Amino acid sequence: MPQHTQRPAETRMVYPIFPGDTNHYGTLFGGQAMAWMDQAAFITATRWARRKVVTVHSSAIDFKHPVPQGSIVELVAWIQRTGRTSMTVEVEMWVEPMQKDERRLASRGAFVLVALDEEGRPTPVPPLPEGGPS
Repeated sequence: MPQHTQRPAETRMVYPIFPGDTNHYGTLFGGQAMAWMDQAAFITATRWARRKVVTVHSSAIDFKHPVPQGSIVELVAWIQRTGRTSMTVEVEMWVEPMQKDERRLASRGAFVLVALDEEGRPTPVPPLPEGGPS
């Protein structure tokens, strides 16, 4: 198995929008969008720190475009900033119609996650390299 020489700072996740994910208007539930965004942030922070991480804060999540049933969403999450024990992860959700080659930004937000040691106490995380994520 190949060894990675740098830590992954970005995660991409893709979901189809099925009827069970939508409200009575036929668009993605806002709560489902937030849950998927938090999951993408969790995976990104876990891959960066390689420790147990927990979400401690989310910024305002801006919903810019509805996500209709029958479309595809791609979540793109990346480490924006690291502190001593925390990581700020930006997450964008892009929507694509299944029958067209176009994308629109549906929502965006930021999540702060903290790395924990075996006793559940905050523990240091690797810093971002100068110049941002690799």
